[in-house]
Amino acid sequence: MDVVPDADVEAVEAVDGVFLTQGAVGEETSIQRFEIGPGEAVPEHDHPHEQIGLITAGAVTFVVDGDERVVEAGDTYVIPGDEPHAAENRGDEPAVGYDIFSPPRANPDWGK
Repeated sequence: MDVVPDADVEAVEAVDGVFLTQGAVGEETSIQRFEIGPGEAVPEHDHPHEQIGLITAGAVTFVVDGDERVVEAGDTYVIPGDEPHAAENRGDEPAVGYDIFSPPRANPDWGK
């Protein structure tokens, strides 16, 4: 069993006001924590990984194929691989959550 202590990982500011922290990486999946500051956004992007997530604080507005969906604390979601998507925090508090990727998304190029 591999353990990734939270104290041993550092958040990376992927885009202005958006912090991503790589967690454990297995053979089939990986997990990352994210924090999106109020008024900040992740621009539209895609990747081959299926992405399943959980919002733990605040809310995130996802835009997928022009359709806006608000995901709030306690909600879960799934985004198919290769599906272009964007995310924005339109609230007054940080939006925090976790994303699980399959196949694993180890050492991603945060700029893409």
